[in-house]
Order: sequence, then structure tokens, then C-alpha cells
Amino acid sequence: MKYDRWNLRPPGRPGVRTELEQAGLPPLCAAVLCARGVDTTQQASAFLAHGPDLLHDPFLLRDMDRAVARISQALREGETVAVYGDYDVDGITSTCLLTQFLRSLGGQVVSYIPDRTEEGYGLNNHAVDTLAGQGVTLIVTVDCGITAVREVEYAQSLGVDVVVTDHHQCKETLPGAVAVVDPRRADCPYPFPDLAGVGVALKLALALTPPAQRHQVVKDYGELAAIGTVADVMLLQGENRALVHLGLERLAQTSRPGLQALLREAGCPRGEVPSTVTVGYGLAPRINAAGRMEQAGVALELLLTQDPARGVELAQQLCQLNRLRQAIELEIFQHCDQLLSHTPALSAPVIVLAGEGWHQGVIGIVASRLAEKYACPAFMISLDGDKGKGSCRSFGGLNLFAALERCAPLLEGYGGHELAAGFSVRRDNIPALRAALAGLVEEYAGHQPMESSLDVDCEIQTCTLLSTQNVESLSLLEPFGSGNPKPVFLLRSVCVLSHTDVGGGRHLKLKLRRDGVVMDAIFFSANTAQCGIENGQRLDVVFSLQINQFRGVRSVQLQLCDLRPAPTRSQLERTLFHRLRAGEALSPWEASVMLPQRRDFAHLWRYLEQLCAAGPAQAPVDQLVRQATRSFSGHCSYGKTLVCLHVMDERGLIEVAVDHQLATVRLCRPQEKVDLEQAGMLRQLRHDLGYI
Repeated sequence: MKYDRWNLRPPGRPGVRTELEQAGLPPLCAAVLCARGVDTTQQASAFLAHGPDLLHDPFLLRDMDRAVARISQALREGETVAVYGDYDVDGITSTCLLTQFLRSLGGQVVSYIPDRTEEGYGLNNHAVDTLAGQGVTLIVTVDCGITAVREVEYAQSLGVDVVVTDHHQCKETLPGAVAVVDPRRADCPYPFPDLAGVGVALKLALALTPPAQRHQVVKDYGELAAIGTVADVMLLQGENRALVHLGLERLAQTSRPGLQALLREAGCPRGEVPSTVTVGYGLAPRINAAGRMEQAGVALELLLTQDPARGVELAQQLCQLNRLRQAIELEIFQHCDQLLSHTPALSAPVIVLAGEGWHQGVIGIVASRLAEKYACPAFMISLDGDKGKGSCRSFGGLNLFAALERCAPLLEGYGGHELAAGFSVRRDNIPALRAALAGLVEEYAGHQPMESSLDVDCEIQTCTLLSTQNVESLSLLEPFGSGNPKPVFLLRSVCVLSHTDVGGGRHLKLKLRRDGVVMDAIFFSANTAQCGIENGQRLDVVFSLQINQFRGVRSVQLQLCDLRPAPTRSQLERTLFHRLRAGEALSPWEASVMLPQRRDFAHLWRYLEQLCAAGPAQAPVDQLVRQATRSFSGHCSYGKTLVCLHVMDERGLIEVAVDHQLATVRLCRPQEKVDLEQAGMLRQLRHDLGYI
């Protein structure tokens, strides 16, 4: 198993799924929305909406009026303006967007992205000196600047004004800039705080545009907003959902030669609307590689160039940089993985590793891979002399920004998000930082080991639902990403017909069968030896759905997220019974497995009368239940027998006492008629089935 726990979402309020289907939603879409808390057809319509009417007024952002006034002044007076960005995808797309937009207004604009290794993240005094020497009188930051209090003061001392646009978490003191535009400001009334840096940059461009012309700005820069938002793993709900949906459609028809070439390199056909998967795993890593390898200018030029030949050349350069990044990343990961494997204490309850000269551009990715493998937050530090620059990734929902904030006395600086952040630390403070972080993680997790878990939207009751038409209908829920992940489904007790390792032994391909339906499945980054499966074995599998096209034939394929041996029928039903006793809701299929019929109670009563003819009967619990179940001659199951015994005990027909797995059963023979239908467990099962 890849995950310690599968979290099957409750199926939602009874009847809602039927209401959604009657309103025109396909069955799989309706099931997913119900599981995600969509309770009415109105909520479903709101969730699925993605039109431009979801875009909010840019002037609702605090200080937007000041930013527009200062930039408008610079444009009127012919000042040289610098757009100062970050070296990740969000920062590069933000820099491109605002640079190109201000130039379209006639502005004298230069763009500046700091060198990751030499300058580090954010605004720095060296860059301010360089820009001031070029005659820059206004710096507009994008995707950075919210923590640059001293740097803004320094710029002002040189006569350079600063407008900050950012989306990162704010500290208590904001920079004293001409304007600070950040939807996460505590005093910002903007109704959607989850914009990416490129989303804030787009809002600035829209604020500088007359309302009647804003639709054209969204059209011209929508693909940049989509790429940056998806790459920065921002919440894909509300306004971001609208921006990404519009941007992906625009990306399919982009007029940017560099993006056209990069889409080809990523294997996306011209004219086909890319998915968030294409952006997240095809475009973003290649653009990101430029910044990670200290060549962010290559990616920026690719987005800005109007020369098709140059676009092709730059796209190929990005692919080469990405391959180099992958090689360096693998080397560091394998070194750290070997260290952690031989010294388990280093990964409990948090990973804090430091290495001489580790490439700063890849340690964040390594931290992400280590966090996933070892099920704990990971902090990676690249050492250079007595200083270290770190990157960290969360696990289990730990808020990294809040954790770094509490460790601030040990740090030289920090910034970022809840799930990913960066920091700088002195070498001699690393042991104290490790201890402090371990304490915070233990406090957060309640001194229990963190577990890896996978949220599962719903269980597939019958494989007839897995038609190409139903699977294709899931595209209605796109774009997928943070806050709206790709749906994950559960199938129980599928039979393995065949399996083979593919992709050089790195992936597992299977043929599975259930309900008479044969299905193809692929499990990436797993093989036969790791999974330990055999033909004929029964598995429970969780998966996302996709359409596979081969030689013109379209078929459904399960892309497995995880698998595990299916329990025997009695093991499954024993587990369901314990969940019932604990008051936990069951899926409709699970409830149908456990709900006995009236005849089952009558048969069990007759059996117990014979068993207890000479007085109370004693037997191990499992033996008692199995013998009673066998007496039904096949029309009742282990789980239903357990429910019958529990209900008859609850309603006073029998008394069952259990001591160290030894059950004693006594018949009570009440004088008055007993209404079994009022038993709490039966009412719960009928509720879970949607009967009440």
C-alpha cells in the first residue's frame, strides 16, 4: 500500500445524487459533487460555473487605487519602470504579463528576475542598485515583495518608488511602499484571497484598463494567468477556477510562438485544450527548470518572443535544463533517501537535512519527494560557508509559514505559503532549528506518527458506470487542482486477470475484472515486486479515470492511486459491523451488505431456541456467528448475523455477554411484542441506504 489510510468521503445527503442526475448531471459527476458536500442543484451550478462574471472588481484589492495612480503617473511622464519578479513559474508568468502589458501602454519597461543562487528570493539591495543605475524610478514587484521592508526603505533612499504586488502570507509589518497590493493582507476586503501572484498581476493590468476593454486583457493574458495559477498549486475554486478555465481555452490557441513550441515539446497537439495535468506536469516543470538552474531569463524570453524560430530554440533549451535539473535532483534525493533509510530517527517526526553545496534550485523538489515517502514535513538546507538557504514542504496539513514564524528567532529570513516555503538560517542554528521543528510537529500531530492518507470520493457499486461516456463527462468538473482534485474512486474485490511490468520495470499494467466487466489499469511508479500481486488475487483499488486512445479505439483505463489485498467477506463484514457500532455512516453498498431481512431474524430466533434449549449457550464469538450463519443455508451472511444478534440484544429478545471473546447467549422471551424496526442499528442502515 502506498497510503496508510483511505478516507472514503460520506456519500452526501440521501436523495441529492438523484436530484442532481434528474437536473441533467451525469451519474459520476453527481456522485463526486455529493461526496464533496454539494447539497443542492443550485450549489452544483455555482460550483461548476467558470464564466468571466466570476472575476471580481480589481479595485476591491487594498491599495489598488494607489498602485494605479503611481503607475499611471510613470507612464504619463515617461519614467523607466522595472517589473521585478520571482524565478518560479508564477513569478516568471507574472513578470511577462506585466512587462508586456505596460509596454503595450507605451511604457519604458525593463524586467528583472533575481538569480536564485547569487541573490536569492525577493527584492534585494544589489538589484535595487542595479536598477537605479539604469534610470529606474519605479519598481513594481510581482509574486514577491510582501516581506521586503528594509529593501523598500533602501530603494526609497535612492529615490526609487516601489509598488508591491504579491500573494504570499503577510508578516505583522508591511513594507512602506507607495502601494502594497496583496489579497492576503489582513485589512484587504477582496472576496477571494487565493489568487496566485500572476492573478494579482492580471488584476493590476485590469485596473489600469477601462472596464469596457477588460475582456480583451483577460483574453490576451489568460494563458499566462492559467499557467502560473496551476503551477503554484493555488485553490481552483471561485475566481481561480474561472481564470484557469478561460486561460486553458486561450492556451489552445495561443499566439505566443514560445508557448506553441513548448506545448509541442510537452506532447500537446495544436488546438487541443490542455488540461491542468498538461500544465502541471508538462509546461510548468520546463519553465520552472530555468529558474532552478539560474537561467530564468530563458523562460521569460520564451514567453515574450514573437519569433517562431527563436521560440523553438528556447523551448529546446528549457527541455535540456529540465533534464539537467532531474539528474541533479535524483542524485540529491538518492543520497538523502539512503541516509534516512539507514538512520530512521532522522525522519521522526520531521526531516531536517543540510548538505554542502546542494543545488538550491532542486532541494524544494527533493523535500517534496522525501515528505511524501517518509510521511512527514521535510526541510532541506543548502550550506555555503556559515550560512544555509532552505526549502521546505508540508505533510499532513502542517502550516509551514506558521511554523517558520514560531522559529523566527533562529532564522535569518523566511517566507512562503502554508504548504511550501523558503528560509535562510545560520549553520550553527540548524540543530536548534531541528529541535524546535520537531517539537512543533509533535505538538501539531498530538505526539502520534503522521499518516499518509488518500481522500476517496466515492465507491463504484457497479462497473456498468465505467462507460466511456460517463468517464468523459467528468471533464465537466475541470479544471482539476488544489481544492478541486481529480476524482478518486474505489472498487472493492476486483480480480487480477493479468499483470506485467512496463516502462523498463517502473510501472505496473493490469487487467482486472468485476461484475463481468474487464478493465485495463495502470499503476505508475510501482511494479509487481513492490505490490506483491498474483493472477487470480482479489484487490481493493482506488483510482482516477481516463480515456485511453490506441489505434483509433477509445477505452476506459483505471489510473491506480493505490491497491491492497481485498479482505475476505467475513473480514469485510466484521469491519463494517464495528463501524456501525461506532455510529459511522456506511456507503449505500456497504449498508446493503449488512441490512438483514425479517426472515433472517425469524430464522436466527429458531436457531437460538435450539441452541439454548438446555439453558444459556457459550461459544467463542466468531464460532457462534459462523455456526449461526451456516444454519441459514446460504441466504444470510456473517455481517447480517452480527447485526441480527446486536438488534435482538438491544430490543430485549436475548442477552449477549462477551468476556475475552467468549459469548454467552441467553433467551429472554419478553411477554409483549417486540418491534425490531425501532432498533438504532437498523434505522442507521436504512438511513445510509437512503430509505429514511
